[in-house]
Amino acid sequence: MAVTIKKVTTRRDLKRFIRFNYELYKGNPYSVPDLYDDMLGTFNKKKNAAFDFCEADYFLAYKEGKLVGRVAAIINSRANATWQKKEVRFGWIDFTDDPEVSEALLGAVESWGKERGMTHIQGPLGFTDMDAEGMLVEGFDQLGTMATIYNYPYYPQHMERLGYRKDADWVEFKIYIPDAIPEKHQRISDLIQRKYDLKIKKYTSARKIAKDYGQAIFELVNEAYTPLYGYSALTQRQIDQYVRMYLPILDLRMVTLVTDRDDRLVAVGISMPSLSEALQKSHGRLLPFGWYHLLKALFFKRRAKMLDLLLVAVKPEYQNKGVNALLFSDLIPVYQKLGFEYAESNPELELNDKVQAQWGYFRTEQHKRRRAYIKEIG
Repeated sequence: MAVTIKKVTTRRDLKRFIRFNYELYKGNPYSVPDLYDDMLGTFNKKKNAAFDFCEADYFLAYKEGKLVGRVAAIINSRANATWQKKEVRFGWIDFTDDPEVSEALLGAVESWGKERGMTHIQGPLGFTDMDAEGMLVEGFDQLGTMATIYNYPYYPQHMERLGYRKDADWVEFKIYIPDAIPEKHQRISDLIQRKYDLKIKKYTSARKIAKDYGQAIFELVNEAYTPLYGYSALTQRQIDQYVRMYLPILDLRMVTLVTDRDDRLVAVGISMPSLSEALQKSHGRLLPFGWYHLLKALFFKRRAKMLDLLLVAVKPEYQNKGVNALLFSDLIPVYQKLGFEYAESNPELELNDKVQAQWGYFRTEQHKRRRAYIKEIG
């Protein structure tokens, strides 16, 4: 039977859209479900500040009366203007291993984009870089992270069959926490701190760090990430949203700021205990007992062995000067004290040598790769 594509128009449809991923990966030991309430906020045009410059629709695929796939069609006008392109994004794509389903879903996004004057389709991408991006092409037997997409091995095969080609790759590393800070790493850290008169700042109050540096952290992200693939600068409303959403839930021992002699922010490193296993146990739900698993992972003494490196940003004029060493000289003793065995780097662009060079002093394992695809449609 033919595949039927239905646009999401009701809250009930949106619930089906979000939950389809959970059902498709039910029992999979590597997939990490999104937090359902976060997804409701992400797709809500009133709550998500990205809709100030994004347009989107969501589609469901049915076959023989059964839900078999989903996809979001997105136009980020800010990114298109920045990169001088006319690209429609596909995101949050999931489908059963049926060529008719993947073809129908991506065909719906292609048609939607062409109707709006787009010439290329790319993805998987979200509204902005703050959303998960890239289809897994290596590392299907590795536990996912809260910030990334997990997909079955057949997904890339479908993409290639439909004529999509590689546009960019990200790689991910396991970074093993050393028993002691490597001597050369510490020497560089001390030298850089003296040479540039830099200071390490730590906070114990989420309200205080938000007041002092909340705005500066995301302004620094804009500066540092501007050259990266598909990046569109965060707006003030997005910055306000992220300061409210993220800073209150962080373990501030795992947040390090580096400032210059005038207390201006030069670098930031933000990490947190992995929530992967907690999200699996909670099935992406806070209620009735999901909150317990998440709080346990974040704040209880017995934590996961893995931590997530959520954000590392260095002011452009300080990049390639060893400032990253200063961040991790402060953070490594914290990781050791809290009992972590390794960190997940989360996605780093394959060609971003600046970022990957910072792991040179540690034992690492490149264990995942993910890809953004592109195809001409106009």
